[in-house]
Amino acid sequence: MRETVFLRLNESRWHGYEAQPPTGPDELARRYVELTDDLAYARTFYPDSATTAYLNALTGKLHQSLYKNKKQEHGRFADFWLRELPFIVIRHHRILLTTLAFFLLACFIGALSAAYDDTFVRLVLGDDYVNRTLANIEKGDPMAVYKGTDESLMFLQITLNNVRVALYAFAGGITAGLFTVFVLFRNGLMLGAFQLFFYQKSLLLPSVLTIWIHGTLEISAIVLAGGAGAIMAQSLLFPGTYSRLDSLRRGARDGMKLVLALVPVFIVAGFLEGFVTRHTEMPLYASLSIIGTSAALILGYFVAYPWWLARRAT
Repeated sequence: MRETVFLRLNESRWHGYEAQPPTGPDELARRYVELTDDLAYARTFYPDSATTAYLNALTGKLHQSLYKNKKQEHGRFADFWLRELPFIVIRHHRILLTTLAFFLLACFIGALSAAYDDTFVRLVLGDDYVNRTLANIEKGDPMAVYKGTDESLMFLQITLNNVRVALYAFAGGITAGLFTVFVLFRNGLMLGAFQLFFYQKSLLLPSVLTIWIHGTLEISAIVLAGGAGAIMAQSLLFPGTYSRLDSLRRGARDGMKLVLALVPVFIVAGFLEGFVTRHTEMPLYASLSIIGTSAALILGYFVAYPWWLARRAT
């Protein structure tokens, strides 16, 4: 790579490091790793240039700051939730939004397919589920499928299954995102066909008030897990100035942190599905309160808070 191209690709980032102090010890360490990589590259290809001298000085300053603050802060756990994870979200917000858009498109395709093909719902949801639900509708209790299993067992099974799906969606990033796309597309098709099925039975509102008690957290977490896989896939396909292996490590690290942070979300969603969703007789305000609170938590922590934190840091 020519030195002028190397400068054009990285100079604004270096100047940003000089102008803005790091937001925390992890950000400081990340900058130091990036600069040492850039310095090693410059020393290899432009050993006597002003660029190499500039990077050497800048890396030296960061080295002093890094080792001056080497001692681990007592609030490491709190720092992860309050700063590190939100900055991961804001750093990759474009790819997370793209993942959400793709999932919504899959939902639309699922609903459209179910509208034009009566057999599509059975194809994606299975004959057993559809037949049981039709029988429950005839009995006047369309959501009875959530009442047939012991609460604790249902909670455990659902939570483990959701965590497994999330890990698949994330690990699919190593396939250049192909398996991640498959997991998101399949789940989007199922959701779209599922909701249209109840719409055709004139039960859309009751289904929404019941299913989204747990689905608000569950579906949001699955989409975010798909976004974690997309982050890893992007780092693999577009390494930029890093080696492909180094870029993949960075993407995998950010993606894994995001997926691990979703485990508590899946636990709460599993608890709601196992212990709360089955109470289809609950009043309207109770369902709306749970759904609204879940939506506010997801939007607040994964959208509004990272945006506010980034604005504040800038």
